[in-house]
Amino acid sequence: MAALMMERNIYSNNLSRLKQAHSSTSESPSKDGNHTYDVVELVQKEIGSDIKSLKKVAGLLEKLTLENKQLEEQVLTVSSSVPLRVSSALSAAEESWVKLESLMEKERLLSNTLQQHLQGAQVWTDSIGQVLGQLDTLERHMKYLQCLTHIEELSDSIQQFLMTNSVWDAVGAIDVMASLDMGLRESGCIHLQGFLRETLCFWHKILKDKLASDFEEVLIQFQWPFISSPTQSLSPPANAQELNSQLELLVSQLLSLQTTDDLISEQKEAPSCAGLSQTPPLSLPIQIMLLPLSKRFRYHFTGNRQTNSLSKPEWYLTQILIWMGNSSNFMDEKIQPVLDRAGAKVNARVELFRGLLTLAQEKLANDAPRLLYDDALFCHLVDELLQFEKELRTTHSYPRSYPGILHILLEESVFQKWLSMERKMAVEKVDAMLAAERAWSSQYKDIIDMDELKAPDCAETFMTLLLVITERYRSLSCPRAQLSFLALQKELVDDFRIRLTQVMKEESRHPLSPRYCAILNAANYISTVLSDWGDNVFFLQLQQAAVSVGEEILGPLGTTETGRLASLEGSLFEALLALLERLRGDMLGRLLDAVMRDVKEKTQPYCKDRWISLPSQCDQATMSLSSSACVMMLCLRDHLLHFQQLLCLPLFQMFWQGLAERLDCLIYEDLILYNHFNEGGAAQLQFDMTRNLFPLFGQYCKRPENFFKHIKEACNILTLKIGPALLLCDVLKQDEDEALNQQQPSPESALNELGVYKLAPSDVQILLNHRTAWLNQ
Repeated sequence: MAALMMERNIYSNNLSRLKQAHSSTSESPSKDGNHTYDVVELVQKEIGSDIKSLKKVAGLLEKLTLENKQLEEQVLTVSSSVPLRVSSALSAAEESWVKLESLMEKERLLSNTLQQHLQGAQVWTDSIGQVLGQLDTLERHMKYLQCLTHIEELSDSIQQFLMTNSVWDAVGAIDVMASLDMGLRESGCIHLQGFLRETLCFWHKILKDKLASDFEEVLIQFQWPFISSPTQSLSPPANAQELNSQLELLVSQLLSLQTTDDLISEQKEAPSCAGLSQTPPLSLPIQIMLLPLSKRFRYHFTGNRQTNSLSKPEWYLTQILIWMGNSSNFMDEKIQPVLDRAGAKVNARVELFRGLLTLAQEKLANDAPRLLYDDALFCHLVDELLQFEKELRTTHSYPRSYPGILHILLEESVFQKWLSMERKMAVEKVDAMLAAERAWSSQYKDIIDMDELKAPDCAETFMTLLLVITERYRSLSCPRAQLSFLALQKELVDDFRIRLTQVMKEESRHPLSPRYCAILNAANYISTVLSDWGDNVFFLQLQQAAVSVGEEILGPLGTTETGRLASLEGSLFEALLALLERLRGDMLGRLLDAVMRDVKEKTQPYCKDRWISLPSQCDQATMSLSSSACVMMLCLRDHLLHFQQLLCLPLFQMFWQGLAERLDCLIYEDLILYNHFNEGGAAQLQFDMTRNLFPLFGQYCKRPENFFKHIKEACNILTLKIGPALLLCDVLKQDEDEALNQQQPSPESALNELGVYKLAPSDVQILLNHRTAWLNQ
């Protein structure tokens, strides 16, 4: 047994040494260390720490010896086969190199042969290229001649068609020639293009003149143009059916020439008049119908005629409107059905109006620059144009998708002149209205239903002026121009606000005067109107336009203001409304200060009354108002009635509520907290307040006591019975922790049960200390 233990110890020591060797090899790894590690792992795996496993050593040794022998044989086999593979690879590489050199030699030979062939073929290539170039030239000449021949054939055919009165065939041939002209647009043959264009214009003019002459004869039969209002008594012509057929035929033929006419019109390099907008060309029948009207217009309103007067733009504008009215029925009843049957998607009446407006536009584009230096004539022109535009859109139902004549006023120099004149005239009118004798009196003061805002004449006239300016620029189609006028309006409002401030400072010595109240009403009226404008659809559309282009006209808006405008949270008049609100608040504060000075003076005898020695309620037959309070009550009544007559309803509500708030603090601080009260004094105070003061304000609201919370709650505390007052005093004296431990209500909850919410517990303790009746017991 001892031997066995000794053998086990020896094995354990050897195993521990192997582990130490393993740890040392892990600290300094090397090739030998890796072998030692493998041996240790193998011994631990096969034998382990069990001494009985030592018998496996012999088998393990034999196994390892056999594996070692097999590995040596493999190494010998591999080492003998490597030289053979290397030599085989070298031989293959040498063969590939020889083949590569052979291929490169063949490539050089082929390249030389090809170069010699190309040099020999270059001569043939040059000669063939010359021949092909000549053939191409001949082909282009042939096509050129063919095109000329085709043009001459079309010209001859058009001539034959016109000689035989085959109008439709002539129109078809002209359309073919027009198509050929469009096809040659990308060609470089400028002479051919010129010849074709001249030929096309020649035959187009001949055919157009022929159809126009026939069309004019038919129109004459219908008594066109209607210079005066057509009368119903005229009987229709005897050959009315034949005339209608001719009218329809000629209109259809003229419409078939429309494409060619538009093509020729595009090619003409005629300078367009300044200020005229680009619109589609008029249909050919309408152009012919406009000719006699155009001649009459130019006869009367150009040159040295007396009717051509710069001071009388209403003459030619009225003439245009008269022709529109006289021609509308004929266009709707005669021409429009023909156009519809011909497939022309145009409105005959609108087309005629467009043509007549072109005459007015040309006249205005010529006259407007000549009036820039005459303020009176320029203002007269603007007024007439605005009136003309209004009548055009309303009476004659001219579509707003088509331009009228107001875009003439949007030309930069003309527009700036218009803007400056609007500013000048507005400032002059404001000066005049403020200097008027009845500037600060309301014209509706004797009409109760119409005088809710009590706006003075100057304020109402000023807002009417702004409304007129809005109506003048509302019809403009350019948002930038509209925003420019909006900037002018805001400038005028701010200027008027400054004027109100200046007048208010002059009247601030007499804040109770009617004029001071009129200034306050004016500020409130302007603020109310601007608030309503902020919700108007027109100004909301301008607000969206201001987000995109407003900074160029209204100045930098800022990220916050831009976001508010885009989301419609703010309005374009927000900054002005804030300034007007500040002016209104400042004036209302001055007014309340002046009233309170008078009321406070009248309140002094009432505050110094002997509240501590008044008789109790049971000693009096009936309660009546304190004699010292009569003057105060009369003063309050007079002020309320006075300002109810002078101030508009919203301002008066703010006034009496502010007065009630200040009066509540005055009586609470100067009377209640200043005096001690016996039972009779507290009852008398409550009677004066609830039966006299509160009813003064009762005609303006249902529960006036809610505006005198200090007084109301103080009276409740002062008139509290002795028992509840003592209990309340105990509750107020204890701490919150003590109240929680004794499960008693907190001071706040106890006060709430008594209807006291405004006063703090400390204030209630002060009021309880001002009671004399129960404290002396």
